[in-house]
Amino acid sequence: MGGGGPTTSSRFLLEVDGVEIGTFRDVQGLRLDVDVVEHVEGGQNGYVHQLPGVMRWPHLVFTRGMVQSDALFGWVQRSSGQGFAGNNDTLTRATGAVTVIDDRGNRMRSWELDGVFAVSWTGPSLSADSDAPLTETLEVAHHGFRAVTR
Repeated sequence: MGGGGPTTSSRFLLEVDGVEIGTFRDVQGLRLDVDVVEHVEGGQNGYVHQLPGVMRWPHLVFTRGMVQSDALFGWVQRSSGQGFAGNNDTLTRATGAVTVIDDRGNRMRSWELDGVFAVSWTGPSLSADSDAPLTETLEVAHHGFRAVTR
């Protein structure tokens, strides 16, 4: 219990509002930074008080091979473009989750995302002269996450 040994996985599932967007081979940006506010106290020359400030959550970047599902573009269309305009230009932020899946398909750990929306998508580079795998990249913004052990 509590182990601490290294865990390996090669699949990461992204879900938005309970809908599986897809599994990805690479996820970057699961990170939290807290600004430090320094307060100098008169007469205290031994140290400077350090207090927690604003929490910052970088965008997450997902990479995967091409898939057959349209779930990603369905979600993007609901939160941008005509879907955004049709919602009186009001952004509908979704809840999401990034889940690590082991080699047997079991869910191991999740990071539940608040206020997630897509900010960038890059499709594959297409060339008849290349036999490189086709990949796509998705970047999402969010307002933070909570870690959940399954």
